[in-house]
Amino acid sequence: MKFDETLKTKILFEISQINKLLSDSKPLIDLCKLKVPDFVELSAVALVLHSFYNGIENILKLITKFYDKKLPEANKWHIELLESAFVSNENRKQIFKLEEKELLEEYLKFRHFVRHSYGFQLEWDRMENLVSRVNNFWEIVKDNLTEFMNTTAQ
Repeated sequence: MKFDETLKTKILFEISQINKLLSDSKPLIDLCKLKVPDFVELSAVALVLHSFYNGIENILKLITKFYDKKLPEANKWHIELLESAFVSNENRKQIFKLEEKELLEEYLKFRHFVRHSYGFQLEWDRMENLVSRVNNFWEIVKDNLTEFMNTTAQ
């Protein structure tokens, strides 16, 4: 089965959105690499990381809806959705290589934390690794997605 062109167009749109997010956020990310961010900078970069993972999850939802016909419905569906991206099934091959699993899980956990906490609870020590790696990691994720799209679905 060839990769569906409509799905590919939707995925490429999400990729362009994440590219724009990281491009527009470059000054902030670079600043955070030079000094410990203040409250406003910390809050802003937390939103960038939140949006970054949301974009990845949007792509996973598109792929899962198309090939698997439905999304996980359990309380922890976000975790199940990510887990499913690392395995093949009867409808599609795996989306991400296992080497990316640990860091993607960290971005998911951080996004969950941001959604359910107050800004004053943000800690640079918890975010620094995610901020410093986001651009390079995004290139790896994009490579995984490109490989998924450029090969057969099964």
